[in-house]
Amino acid sequence: MLTFVLILFIFAIGFCLYFFFSRYQKCPSDRILVVYGQTSGGQSSKCMHGGATFVWPVIQGFEYLDLTPIPIDIFLEGALDREENRVTVPCTFTVGISTDPSIMSNAAERLLGLQLTQITDLAKDIIFGQMRVVIADMSLESLISNRAQLIEKISQGIELEFNKVGLGLINVNIQDIADETGQTTAIAKSKLDKKPAMIWDSKQRKERILKTLGSAKTKGCTKTHYIGSSLNIWDMSGRPISNARVILSLDSGEIISGLNKSDQEGLLKIELI
Repeated sequence: MLTFVLILFIFAIGFCLYFFFSRYQKCPSDRILVVYGQTSGGQSSKCMHGGATFVWPVIQGFEYLDLTPIPIDIFLEGALDREENRVTVPCTFTVGISTDPSIMSNAAERLLGLQLTQITDLAKDIIFGQMRVVIADMSLESLISNRAQLIEKISQGIELEFNKVGLGLINVNIQDIADETGQTTAIAKSKLDKKPAMIWDSKQRKERILKTLGSAKTKGCTKTHYIGSSLNIWDMSGRPISNARVILSLDSGEIISGLNKSDQEGLLKIELI
């Protein structure tokens, strides 16, 4: 009888130890431990990144949030800039669940139990919306020449919205910026050659041409051109226009059209004939 009681006592002690250690959860560095149910402070959950805690049976449960970075390819097409040019911006965002103590609780409330595809779709919706807002506030030339500013503005807007759902932005990589009119090619080539470019498209209606020339004034054509200087002339697809003539207006108000024709590369030397 004594032996039986001793065995039963040892079994009970072993069961208690097993039960205790099974409810003592250690949080690995690549996850967030979320304890829910009856928690202190009246909070809906308790979040831990690293460390360990005892999860009480019956009154508490636990799950993990994965901190693995999520790469998201974004192909934004047809977004309007400040001058109503439609631009295409392919880019890649790397996002993940935030480990900021003030933001982890948002992840526990809004992301716990969601599949990876659901979290990705949520992040995509936020990214598309914020990118359109930022692009609508910038000119085409600013988008091209100041990509660092573009990334900074997009990051700030996305980070603010991400924090509301418990996400964090890890990295932004904008691969390219292009517009349907081809002005990006003209602007890029103009900056590379360090020469102002006039963008022209003889296939468009007169109203469109006038709008293009007016827009070109903010895209490198504001400098005064002197006799002996040169000008690059391309169409809206970025192709050089040969045999083109440019009408110049002098400071005196006189209009001069007798210029040499542009060559095969769209380069026109400003010289009076």
